[in-house]
This record gives sequence, C-alpha cells and structure tokens, in this order.
Amino acid sequence: MLHSGIPPHAAAYIKDATGNLHEVVFVPERRRLDIDVVSTIGENSTHSHEQLLATLKERFPDFTVHIAGPSFWRGDRRVAAACRAQVTLRDVLEGPDLDRIKAAVDRLGTISTLMEKQSRVASWGARTVMTPFIAVAGFLSFILLGTLAPSLGSNWVTLLRSATVTAVGGFFLYYGLKAVHLTEMANRVWKRSAEYGLILSERRRLRG
Repeated sequence: MLHSGIPPHAAAYIKDATGNLHEVVFVPERRRLDIDVVSTIGENSTHSHEQLLATLKERFPDFTVHIAGPSFWRGDRRVAAACRAQVTLRDVLEGPDLDRIKAAVDRLGTISTLMEKQSRVASWGARTVMTPFIAVAGFLSFILLGTLAPSLGSNWVTLLRSATVTAVGGFFLYYGLKAVHLTEMANRVWKRSAEYGLILSERRRLRG
C-alpha cells in the first residue's frame, strides 16, 4: 500500500550469480534506485553489495543510486536479529518446506504482538506514574534538602532540588522514549512478518 507521502515505487529481491540476496527499490518519479540493505542483513557479502552498486550505476547512469542503510534509532539491526532468529529471508524466498516456514512466520507475528503489548505497558506506566512520582520527588527534595540549608546555603539547596527533580524527570523521559522505540520495533517486526506471509502465499499459488 502507498502512503500519500511516499511516491509510487516497486521493490524486488535479486539473487546474483554467487547466491547473494539483495533488495532494490525502483522509484520512477524521483529517478532513483534504492538498495535496501536492512531487509537483507546477513544475506549478502560486502563484495557482492559493492558489485551490485557498481552494476546499477553502470546500467542506469540517469538514475541516482541510494543506499538505505540500517538506523540505530529505529532499531533496524535488532529487528533483523529478531526476525532471523525465527526465519531467514532466504528460507522465505527459496525454502522447500512451506509449512515449516509458515509456522516460523506465524511465530514472528506473535512475537511482534507481544512486543507491542509490552510497549503499551511501558507507555502506560510512564504516563500514569511519571507526574505523581515527580511531584513526590519534588516535595521530598524540598523538605529533606531544606534541612541542609543552614550548612550548605540556600543556593546549593536550590541547585540540589533542581538536579533531583531533573534527574527523576530525565529517567521517566528515557523510560517513555524506550516505550516508543519498542513500539516502532514491534511495528517493523509485524510488517516483516506480513511481507513474508504474502511471499509465502504467492509461492503456494505459483506451485498450484
């Protein structure tokens, strides 16, 4: 399906003469070819990737060849590791036992559902606990640190109070961002399992 902000494109998996797998995305509107290395992590060598890049630039000189590499912030490598722990792309494209592969893809979909539920719990915890906890931390720091005012001075006490509340708020901000990050990874695992399911369905159709 195409999103309104995404131009029309076509993606294809390519197996070269040495057996390495690559994914190439054709974007005609922008006259661009994307090599998506995220979906094929662990399925090709550095040498074969460089050869594909050189071949595309030679065969399509009027097109821009772009490499879509893994993103740390989106957790691409962790998503790839989670997917490959259940089923590899090579098995989905070429594996002979479709029933076994389908079971592995279904497990991958189940894992994505569990990841999404865990992210909801973490997000709920951040939303419901953060405000009262920061309020309690602020109150306790005001009371407890206030007892140190005669020995430390009011400026130092004010600084310590601010640092305490900031540290607690920073912790819950990190906790909330981790929940968002887990949600993003869960969605990407689900998308990968859905894609694999469609590929298996097409393979069954072609087998008759």
